[in-house]
Amino acid sequence: MKPETYRYKDKKKLRCGYTTGSCSAAAAGAAARLLLSGEVMTEVTLTTPGGVVLTLKPEGLVYTKEGVSCGIRKDGGDDVDVTDGILIVAEVKKESRPGVRITGGKGIGIVTAEGLEQAPGSYAINSTPRRMIREAVEAVMEEQGYEGGLTVTISAPEGEAAAAKTLNPALGIKGGISILGTSGIVEPMSEKALVDTIFLEMRMQAAAGRRICILTPGNYGMHFIGDVLGLDLRYTVKCSNFIGDAIDMAPACRMEGLLLVGHLGKLVKLGAGIMNTHSRYGDARMEVLCACALEAGAETKLLKAIMACVTTDGAVAILQEAGMTAPVMEILMKKISFYLNRRAYEKMMTGAVVFSNVYGVLGQTDMAQELLARIREEQHSLSDGNEN
Repeated sequence: MKPETYRYKDKKKLRCGYTTGSCSAAAAGAAARLLLSGEVMTEVTLTTPGGVVLTLKPEGLVYTKEGVSCGIRKDGGDDVDVTDGILIVAEVKKESRPGVRITGGKGIGIVTAEGLEQAPGSYAINSTPRRMIREAVEAVMEEQGYEGGLTVTISAPEGEAAAAKTLNPALGIKGGISILGTSGIVEPMSEKALVDTIFLEMRMQAAAGRRICILTPGNYGMHFIGDVLGLDLRYTVKCSNFIGDAIDMAPACRMEGLLLVGHLGKLVKLGAGIMNTHSRYGDARMEVLCACALEAGAETKLLKAIMACVTTDGAVAILQEAGMTAPVMEILMKKISFYLNRRAYEKMMTGAVVFSNVYGVLGQTDMAQELLARIREEQHSLSDGNEN
């Protein structure tokens, strides 16, 4: 990889890795090139959605009975997980029908439950990796003047064994790993380093004259803040799973208010007072939704249906059908507000906006609108040349 895929955290140089999605796209591009031009690539260059340029080494670039196969080995950098070191393989074959079709093979999980990004019966290859694979292959097709079709089959020989150590079985993804990634790279996740980085970013916000901090766990929140709320992303601090730590640090950074914006799958845990939202510390997503639904008057059948869900979007679909989304979310927002205020010890204003990628804004706490108004005022004021 290129030097810019290193991060300095906690006075250490930590190496970023790359996602299974990046592996799939690079492997597909290299296989398509050999199939259409006969060129055997010793290196594959890929620009990720996050703008990082990767140079990856193909393995097993060979002709098969039907097309061409190429593998790229997953490298998690200094954030090693169960998929680190496994081979992601793309086989590309010609089709008479124009276009690019993407499917899965051995070691790639199949979605069996409602509410996940891909529909039941589909291979667990998420939308950003699908786009990356398609773009990599289409670039080769255009370059070679090929007007036919190609089918790309992604597989992972070690995927089924690796998946047993992930949350995939509990989520209803059977038989293998998922092909994931929104930015294309894996950033090091040292907990102390991340918490220190959050603190540093908040201090920088304060030094620039900002007194209301926008906090979000990750990329979904960043997209929502920019695309839906229309706010300047320079005002946003990513906190990963460390919501409680971020609240603790905000007053020391001279913040007067904190607005948390995040997906229901993360922020629902706040309704139980869970302030580190990583699954290793606790889940309770369905339990919290079920408790809120019970308080809103839901019947036992509905509560059981919620408890059987594997995703919060699936639970919301059940609430939507029952006409209970609004009252359940109103109760959840009160619980979230209670725990945010308790963690902040009334040292600052706190609020939250909770959304779903499927259903949009689901709820907001009492102070959210006031905090949003102050954020917009700050942005307007600082954009007039007062920002330092």
